[in-house]
Amino acid sequence: MRRQRSTALQFVLLLGVVSLFADMTYESARSLNGPYLALLGAGGMIVGLTAGLGELFGYGLRVIFGLLADKTQQYWAITIGGYAINLIAVPMLALANRWELAALLMVTERIGKAIRTPARDAMLSHASTMVGRGWGFAVHEAMDQIGAMVGPIIVMVVLAINGSYRLAFGVLAIPAALAITVLIIARMAFPQPGNLETSPDYREPGKLPSVFWLYLGSVCLVAAGFADYPLIAFHLKSHNILEDKWIPLLYACAMGIDALSALSFGRWYDKKGLYALMVAVAVSSMFALFAFSFTPALVVAGMLLWGVGMGAQESIIRAVVADIVPSHRRGTGFGLFNAGYGVAWFLGSALMGVLYDFSLSGLIVFSIVSQAASLPVLLRVQKRLVRLGKNR
Repeated sequence: MRRQRSTALQFVLLLGVVSLFADMTYESARSLNGPYLALLGAGGMIVGLTAGLGELFGYGLRVIFGLLADKTQQYWAITIGGYAINLIAVPMLALANRWELAALLMVTERIGKAIRTPARDAMLSHASTMVGRGWGFAVHEAMDQIGAMVGPIIVMVVLAINGSYRLAFGVLAIPAALAITVLIIARMAFPQPGNLETSPDYREPGKLPSVFWLYLGSVCLVAAGFADYPLIAFHLKSHNILEDKWIPLLYACAMGIDALSALSFGRWYDKKGLYALMVAVAVSSMFALFAFSFTPALVVAGMLLWGVGMGAQESIIRAVVADIVPSHRRGTGFGLFNAGYGVAWFLGSALMGVLYDFSLSGLIVFSIVSQAASLPVLLRVQKRLVRLGKNR
């Protein structure tokens, strides 16, 4: 058992290293996307719609590729192809000279993520049975966010020295290449990740469990009210709250909090179930009140709360899906779940983009109320899971 756990952990760590370099690439870009679009002449509505459309495709298309992964069993091929598209789009932003082209590349990057995520998470779920469902996804998320923390610091240094957004995007070709390299190594070392799962594979015919849809509804409320960073960064630049060089650093700090939050709440989920997610949502739901203020200290406080919420969500929400859905349907389960999540994020981001231009207070109220509304639904999901014997 100890050897099996060690092998499973090795797989989790390898995928974690891939995500570290990948996030170093595209999260660095996301820390600059809002200001870059503003520099190219886009307005707040365009920034919000671009971020929302990216998330719509980035999550909505996952249902197709999740189904494709389960049907073809080509989890590795789909994962590698998605990472390639995901990562190549980022350094190409250095060549964009119009906001329309930049927006297209930003959306393309999200599409690449849509292709590879369900297949990758399905493979990761097999290993997580041996190391703890919450802990396995939490370790992966923490490594993911280490990259998301380091990358923005790198582009901050580039901006501080050179002041060139194009050069900042160009240097991200290096971590992109490293991510693909480690991914190929992982493919060679673990050609059949499904063998890492030793728990019985129950094969239920028909529909996904009803609790799956209830859980999806609760998380969609959180997603709708969770503002994407490009809109926050646009706010910071538009009102000269922070200098350009500090905007990526602020994002890097939030990613550091994200990593610590993921580890803490992931471990807590293995012990307490969905109560861990409910606490995280309750704590982070007030971030918009501070992040969209005009005082640097309050903005920093808001981004720290934002990081807490993001870390808990990214680790726990995937662990719950893996607990609910049988192994042979997890590509489909992750795909459907992320599609719904993405639609909610798109609608919320688009609405908040519009609200930003017309009523900042309306944006803040919408963000808080939407997230808070998820709490009673999550409590109901937790009770259902306990009755089904699938949670604490």
